Amino acid sequence: MANSDVASVTHRFLPILDWIPGYRRDWLLPDVLAGLALWAVMVPEGMAYAGIVGVPPIMGLYTIVPALLAYALLGTSRQLVVGPDTATGLISAVTVGAIATQGTAEYNSLTSTLAVLIGFFFLSFGILRMGWVASFIPTPVMRGFIEGLVYVTIIGQVPHLLGISGASGNFFTKLWHILQHLPDASAAPVVTGILSLAAMLLLRHIAPAVPAALVVMATATIVIGLLGGEATGVHVAGHLPSGLPHFTVPTLEISTLSELVPGALAIVLVGYAEALGAAKAAALQSGGKIDPNQELIAHGPANMLSGLFGGFLVVGSLSKTSVATAAGARSQVANLIAAVFCFFTLIFLTPLFRNMPQPALAAIVIAAMLHLTKPSYLRELFARSRWSFANCVIVILGELTLGVLQGIALGVVLSLLTLVYLASHPRGAELGQLPGTEAYRDVRHHPEAATFPGLLIWRTGGDLFFASIEHMSSALKASLAARPDVKRVLLDCSSVNFIDVSAGDELLGLIKELEKMGMSVAFVRVRDAVRDDMKRAGIEAIVRADNFYERTTDGVRAWQQQGGIA
Repeated sequence: MANSDVASVTHRFLPILDWIPGYRRDWLLPDVLAGLALWAVMVPEGMAYAGIVGVPPIMGLYTIVPALLAYALLGTSRQLVVGPDTATGLISAVTVGAIATQGTAEYNSLTSTLAVLIGFFFLSFGILRMGWVASFIPTPVMRGFIEGLVYVTIIGQVPHLLGISGASGNFFTKLWHILQHLPDASAAPVVTGILSLAAMLLLRHIAPAVPAALVVMATATIVIGLLGGEATGVHVAGHLPSGLPHFTVPTLEISTLSELVPGALAIVLVGYAEALGAAKAAALQSGGKIDPNQELIAHGPANMLSGLFGGFLVVGSLSKTSVATAAGARSQVANLIAAVFCFFTLIFLTPLFRNMPQPALAAIVIAAMLHLTKPSYLRELFARSRWSFANCVIVILGELTLGVLQGIALGVVLSLLTLVYLASHPRGAELGQLPGTEAYRDVRHHPEAATFPGLLIWRTGGDLFFASIEHMSSALKASLAARPDVKRVLLDCSSVNFIDVSAGDELLGLIKELEKMGMSVAFVRVRDAVRDDMKRAGIEAIVRADNFYERTTDGVRAWQQQGGIA
């Protein structure tokens, strides 16, 4: 391989080599300040989100540093921030919780193993250039998934917020358990949790630039520490080990890995869609190009290193990216600065978190989830499309009743069924000529469009293949039944990009059937590739080549010249 080829491949897989030579000195201060802002957000949120994943808070800190470093080297976004995430974190907890008991060393180890497996899938899909997979989750389904996740996550954190026991099961089982055990709640944890949540929401409202999570966590930790720590009746973090994490060997048993695979694939699908959306949003504000396949590759080592060093999964986060952008981040140097400060936090500052109260961490998570919910979107969706609204609501109900993984699976299945339905039901239409123009439009939407005696101009409405040809044929026959005067059918194929063998055979049979009824068939605006397939199907031979027209007007005039009108 030539040196130029090696350099090209190196730059492709290490995007930092493209932007670091052009780094400007005046970007350094904004990047340092943005890095500090990220540190102030990611340290408390990392430990809080560990509660969602179901692991000790220290694992949240182990997660941050390797993920930030790996993405800074491999990612194509200037500002995207990778880190712990609420949506995918809950999927991780559900996946590992089906195998091991939360709070055990096995559970923690499997959580890190899951991160490595997720990284492997990310990297593999990136190398295979499968960045298109995210398009299989439409926005309404993703929104429904997030809305359902908000409720499931909040109900899971309420016991920690109030200092009562939790329960397993679906949303409604957990809700009923909380209602039954409300009398068991004691004053200290309730006051700590409610005040922390109120402070989070108030700070976000009156001072959005202030790192609310850090302020609330620091204040609650200091107050509980002064009052006696665990003696107050509030559950606290206790001893957190200082220093760097130890290398964690992932579990390699085939039986265990096979149980983790469904959850890992769900996380990759959801996490990638979220990360790509965040990267594109950042690119719209600050410029730069996003390579979807390289984003998959970048998420691979970010997750692998996180898992190998005792952390859990990471994905690109819109909320953290928004923090970096708002703080003035110019490049991934901001992420590197945040990683350095998180590194020193691990080494020197973990003793400060000894009296960190669990209700405050739960409040941070609940506030983050409340920030994600968008009830107004559901109202807008209902007004725009009842079909999409129904899909969204079904996904929400699936998560609340069946579970998170089942809700995701339901959403993907609904998306695929919707895709199949739309592809197999092309919106054919009878066309008429708009007065004074050569434009032809659907007569249902344009009553003023003129039709021609004895001539039906029919737009097929989509690609013709085994699942759609029957619907197109039935719709065409229905229009012919309403027009008994028709002697010629002019098929507008402008929306047809391909025709398969089944559709070609069916269309040939339809043409023969129409000819037996005394009607001739012609085609207009047929693409070259489609025309070739029609030749192979024998359609051109029976219709004749001179009955294929480039413009609808040409087909209409040919009919008129043949005496098609009085």
